[in-house]
Order: sequence, then structure tokens, then C-alpha cells
Amino acid sequence: METHESVGQELVKCVLVGDTAVGKTRLICARACNSRVSLRQLLRQHVPTVWAIDQYRIYKEVLERSIATVDGVQVSLRLWDTFGDHEKDRRFAYGRSDVILLCFSLGNRNSLLHCKSMWFSEIRRFCPETPVILVGCKNDLRFLCRDPTYLAYCRPSPFIRPTRECDLVMPEQARAMAKELGVSYYETSVLTYHGVNNVFENAIRAALICRRNQRFWMTNLKHIQQPLLQAPYCPPKKELNTIEVFPGTYWADMKTMLASQCFPDLVFVIGEFEINAHRFLVSAGAPEFLWFLEAETYTACRRNSEASETTSESTADETEWLLKTQTPVDTTGFVNELFSCSSEFDWCPERTQTNNNCDIIEHVTTRAASDSLGKVQVVVHFSDKVSYDTIRSHVHFLYTGELPQNVSSTIEELKETAEMLKTPVFADYVDVWHRCDNRQMVDLKKAYRQYLKTSLWSKCTEGLSTDVVFHMDDGKVPAHRALLMARSDVMRAMFSGDFRERRSQSVSLPGVKRETFLCFLEYLYTDSVCPHVPVDIGVSVIELANRLCLTRLINLLENTMINLFAQKQSHGMDVIEDCIKILESAQLHNAEQLAQWCLLHLATNYDYVCRKHNKIFKELSVENRQWISQNRWPPIWYVKDFDYYQKALMERYKMDNPAKKSRKRNNSGCLCFPGKSRRDDQEDRNKEIMPVVPQS
Repeated sequence: METHESVGQELVKCVLVGDTAVGKTRLICARACNSRVSLRQLLRQHVPTVWAIDQYRIYKEVLERSIATVDGVQVSLRLWDTFGDHEKDRRFAYGRSDVILLCFSLGNRNSLLHCKSMWFSEIRRFCPETPVILVGCKNDLRFLCRDPTYLAYCRPSPFIRPTRECDLVMPEQARAMAKELGVSYYETSVLTYHGVNNVFENAIRAALICRRNQRFWMTNLKHIQQPLLQAPYCPPKKELNTIEVFPGTYWADMKTMLASQCFPDLVFVIGEFEINAHRFLVSAGAPEFLWFLEAETYTACRRNSEASETTSESTADETEWLLKTQTPVDTTGFVNELFSCSSEFDWCPERTQTNNNCDIIEHVTTRAASDSLGKVQVVVHFSDKVSYDTIRSHVHFLYTGELPQNVSSTIEELKETAEMLKTPVFADYVDVWHRCDNRQMVDLKKAYRQYLKTSLWSKCTEGLSTDVVFHMDDGKVPAHRALLMARSDVMRAMFSGDFRERRSQSVSLPGVKRETFLCFLEYLYTDSVCPHVPVDIGVSVIELANRLCLTRLINLLENTMINLFAQKQSHGMDVIEDCIKILESAQLHNAEQLAQWCLLHLATNYDYVCRKHNKIFKELSVENRQWISQNRWPPIWYVKDFDYYQKALMERYKMDNPAKKSRKRNNSGCLCFPGKSRRDDQEDRNKEIMPVVPQS
């Protein structure tokens, strides 16, 4: 090592001692080489190492980084590493040392106890007058012990035991040890780089003050300050979880509804083949397609309802209500906001003048359905001019927005059929599909699918061709069995299994409000939820979704409600009360991501919760309050440490700036000449004694 000193430059030898694996070498590398390490690197299996002092001679960059200016004095800091084993001989390292850093790990209490029982006595044996600083390494373990990433790194390795909270050394414990030893105390972390430069700058100050006391004639050291106080490290806020929304299966469900052929009320007959479909969906996808069925279908449905003898009086009334083609459902409020103000629905099929002549349709009849519900099927018979594959492709597009895999019909036949059946969007899609324009095909499919969702929800709210009525506590809502069965496994089991609801046209849902069920139906028909759903209705919909095993609906509502909370916060509104109210309901109904978000939000704002919402906060369960208290931010140890730091700053300020005693002013004057105050007093006494002479 070079011992040459430049003119005006002070050389400071700093020795680091402490138990093995406390972080001495990492701390030296962080200061001497400016090395930053990741969490994965820190958690590798420990291998005892010593940082060689030859680094200052071999590497110019290391030597240049050793030079620092502290309080106007240029210093070359030389760091000495030592073995942490207790039986090693370190007398050579202690020789001519200017300052010693006694290191311990904040994640190992035994290393702190060894500072007193072993290391401090050894230091004083070899260096009785050298200043010592107690350094707590691995400051990051105080908040990493709860970090999921840290625990995930530790789990696969049998050689790394994750630090537990009972292993941690709190700031007041370390300060008590430092006070007992009569030394200063600092904390560092090579992961966050907290305190790395701070501890070495103050070590330099301690060394130079000791040198100044020994060499009083050195005038360049007179401005060196006492080691400064270290501000406590505040751990970072826990990031609020990003809500994971499961991918939707809407269009797969549409294919299932077409393939399962449950409760069809529309049949296309092409020769010997039949294709079952549903009027509400075909009319939603192609409004002009069923123009020729409206009057005849309504007449046939009424005739079938009146002729039914197996239906009870109440069921017949409901059947009559269901069979009407226009039975509007009152959906005023938030449930229609998604479609009333959306800017995405910029496409709709072009309406044309209806033409009563259709060459490919021979005639239309009605027949009773085989589901024993008193339902009427409309049967459309096509002529020989159109093939089965053409109608199959057409119907498949109306349900899914795309063509089936195997299409044997010609392009001309598909286009001609689309023109006759008044479905121009199908003709456009076929044309793009034939040209293999994937980009335009994706745009057309996206536009049609978005329109179909909107139109399906509109058909539901209008009550078109509905075949089941749900009775809630405050009203009733009609719906379509086929779509409910395709979108919900519970609904499929209820309407297809051996249950009473299978043969009934009314279903009772006690404990469910009408607005809640409308929001639930909106998801089934559109695969989305209203972005402005109120908190109370959102919680009730989560409860209903949990009862009906719709995990994706729960995810969508979690995401919607959290986004709503974020918007309120951005406008300065308080959402703490809402979080407290919905927390335990979310936990009860398996909205785990929403519950975790609420817990983290309450823990992050723990002080505000206790000040402003303490009454309703105490209504939470003991487990929730305990979790929030343990994971509060900032943690309690930081709050106490920061209070101590503020008091220490005031004491240091008073010591550095002692209050000057104000000297009382003496107005007595000298022996020969009296002061002003004495002259004034004498004049007042003379006035009192002097007699008053009356004027003549």
C-alpha cells in the first residue's frame, strides 16, 4: 500500500471488525468500488472473504475513490478488512489505525452481543485511544423480512434461512449498546445504499478530531465537526397489488350456446338438415334478418299460449308476459352508463328498406317446442337455391363474429345469401376473409362483436323473446335461459338438471335486489361491468357472483372498485371509510385481491385511520386490526427512531449554540457623575419638596 501523502492531504486508516457474515466486506466494496448489489446476489450462500488492501496499489479507480473532502480537509481513506473468526490474530490490522468500525448484523442479535463480550475488549487491548464507531449492517432486513420476493428467494435454498422478526435488532437496542460502550452508532445497507457514505464520512471526522487533539498545532483541522447525527431510514411503501383479471370465455360460451342447442325458438330447415338458433341473438346481430317473422311470430305465440292446457294460471300469465316482443325493463341508473356514453360503439348495421320478397325462403311456420314450457318455435324453410353450409356459416358468424373452420360454400354464394337476408356486415367480412386481409378482418370482427354485446343487452332490457322471469325482493327481471346456461355453470345446472326451475318460467332469488341482479345480468350479456358501479351495489354483486361461482365477475368488480377508489383519491376524496366497510365483506365472499388492497391501503395510512376513523376501525375483527397494526407504514420502530432523532437534533443545536446570558444594564454612573436614572429620581423628589407659590 502506498503511504505517500500529498501536500495538505490527511491519510486515515479505517479498520472494520466484527463477526463473520455480518457484511464487512460488502460495506467496504460499496464504498471503495461503488458496487451495487441485487437481492439475489445478497442471498447467495456465504463464503468468508477479505477485501485485499492491495486494491489501492493495483487499481487506480479504487485509489481515486478513496480521496474525499470532509469539512474542507482532503482525506485519503484506506479501508482494512479483517477475518470475522474469533480465533484469528488481527494485531497487524490494528496497528496504526485511526478509526475502527465495529460491525454487527441487524438481523443477528448474537453479533451485537459479541460486540460487547469479545470485540470491544480486543479493540481496547490493541488500540486503547483509537475512536470506535458501532455500525449496524443490513438495515434493509427490517422491512425485507415481510417481503414476498425475499421470502421466495430464501424458500428454494436449504442453506439460507430467512430472517424472522424475532431476529431483528431494533434501533433502541443498538443505541443502548452504543451508549454502554461510549461510542457513536450508525446503520448501513448495501442494498439500498443507505448510510454507506455517511458512516465513512463521520468515521473520518472522528479520526481527524482525535488527531487534532493529539497535534494541537495542526491548524487545517480546526474546522472539523463532531460526527453528525444520522437520519433514520424510512422503508419504502408497500406497493398496492395490481388486480389480476382472469381472461374471459365469452365467445367460447357463444359457441357453446350455438352447439348445445338449448331452448331454441328459431329453426332453419335446409333440405333434410335443421339448424337451431335463438331469435333474440339473431335479431341482435342482424336486425333486418327477421323482418318477415315479427307479425306472424307474435300471432303464433299468442295462439299457442291460449291453447295451452297444461300450464297453471300464474305460469300462463308469466308466459303471456314473456311472449310479448316489446316488454321494456326499467334499467335507469348506473347499469346502462357503459353503453349510453361509450365511444367504442361507432358501428351499427345499415338499416335498409324491408323487402317482403325473399327468393331463398319458401315459407315460415310455427310449432311447439319439445321443452314442455309452452314455448313456440319459428321454423324457416329455405329453398334449394341455398346450401346447408351457407346458412351454417351465416348463423355461426352471427353468434361468434367469425366464420367456422371449414367453409365449403363459394364466395359468391355467401355474398348473395348475405344480401338477400339483409346482413351487409357478413358480406363485408366474407369479402375481407377472401382477400386474406387480416388487419381489416380483425377490425371488422372487433366492431361486430362489440355491437353484438350492446345489442344483446338491449334485447334483454326490452324483454324481447325472454323465457324466464327472476323475482327479486323489489321487482322482477326477464332473461333468456340459453344465454344464462352458456355463461354460468350454476345456471346450466339449474335449468338442465332435475330441479323445479327447469320446468318453471319463474325463478325466485330472495335476498337479491333488482339493481344487483341487473348488474349481474349485464356481465352475462356483455362480459363487462359498469365502470361507475356504487360501492354498496358492487359488494352485493360480488356476493351474488360468489354464490354463482363466477370468478371473473368478481375480478372485474375488484378492478372496477379499486380504479374507482384511485379516482376518488386523485380528486382529494377520502376512501378510508369505504375500505373499512367493504373489507370483511370482500374477505367473506372470496374477493381476496380487493380485501388485500384494502388491508394494504389501511396499513399504509394507519396514523390517519387511527385519528379520523378510529370508531369504525375498532369494529373490524381482531385478526384484521392486528394485521394492519403489524404491517403499518411507517412502522412503529421508525416512528420511535425519528422522534429520537428530532430530540437529538435539538440537543445538538443547543450544545453548538448555547444561549447567551443577557447582561443587566447598569445605569448608576461613576462616582463623580450620577447616571440618568439617578438624576431623574432626584428631580422628582425636588418637585415634591418645593412649595407651590401662588401667583398674584
